[in-house]
Amino acid sequence: MKEIVEERAAKLGEYIVEKRSTVRAAAKIFGISKSTVHKDVSQRLRYIDKALFNKVNLILQQNKQERHLRGGEATKNKYLNLCFSKKKDDN
Repeated sequence: MKEIVEERAAKLGEYIVEKRSTVRAAAKIFGISKSTVHKDVSQRLRYIDKALFNKVNLILQQNKQERHLRGGEATKNKYLNLCFSKKKDDN
């Protein structure tokens, strides 16, 4: 069972580096929870593949710095869509 967890952590790390993915996006692709992805790439991967861990860690730090921008964009789009659908219903 331990080999499966280690293999999953390595695959997640490779995916995140290759696609420059977020934890949430990787979780969706692999069909597992965000907490599992985060634990795999931030704790387990350190002992499995240190070089890959360092690459993943850089991407996760960048995502953390950019998350307020993505959140703001999502909120903007939400209200634009609400406004657009209201105008459409009025016509």
